[in-house]
Amino acid sequence: MRQLILLRHAKSSWDDPGLPDHARPLNGRGKRAAAVMAAVMQDLGLAPDIVLVSSARRTLQTLEALTPLPDSPLVEPLDDLYLAPWPRMLDILRAVPETARSVLLIGHNPGMHDLALALAGTEAMQRSTAPGTKRLAGGYPTAALAEFTIPTSWKMLEAGGARLVRFIAPNDLPEMAA
Repeated sequence: MRQLILLRHAKSSWDDPGLPDHARPLNGRGKRAAAVMAAVMQDLGLAPDIVLVSSARRTLQTLEALTPLPDSPLVEPLDDLYLAPWPRMLDILRAVPETARSVLLIGHNPGMHDLALALAGTEAMQRSTAPGTKRLAGGYPTAALAEFTIPTSWKMLEAGGARLVRFIAPNDLPEMAA
C-alpha cells in the first residue's frame, strides 16, 4: 500500500502587484498556516520518501515551513507542477519510482482540488466516512492537506484509484482560530 499526501501551498501575498505570480511569497497568515500543517503532519507521522513541489516561490516556502521532514526525503522542485491541471499532476505521479512508499505533492489550485476529487472518485466520495470528506467536496483551501492510500503501483494510478484517508484544512484547526 502506498501513501499520497496532497498539500496546497499556503496563503500567498498580493502586496506587490508588479510581482509575477510565480514569484509571490507567503503572507503572514500563510506562514502561520504552513507551520500549523507541519505540526499536523508530524503528529500524524506523515513522512514522505519523495516530495514533488511546484517551482513557485509560495510552494517552496510552504515546503520550507515543513522542514526538517523525517528521513530526509528526496525533494524535486518541478516547473511542470506550476499551475498544473490534474491530468498533468497524475502523469507526474505515475512517473514516481516504484520503490517510493509515500509521496508528498505540493501544488496549486484548481489542479490540486481536481486531482483529489478525481483520485477519490465521485461514488467513493459520496460513500466516504473519512474525516473531512464533505470539506474536500466543497473546496481545497490554501495549506489544506489530503491523505490517500494507493493500492496499486504509481504507474497504474488512475482516477478513482485511491482512498481518501483524511482531509484537513488549517482553518478547521483550533491553532488557526487564535
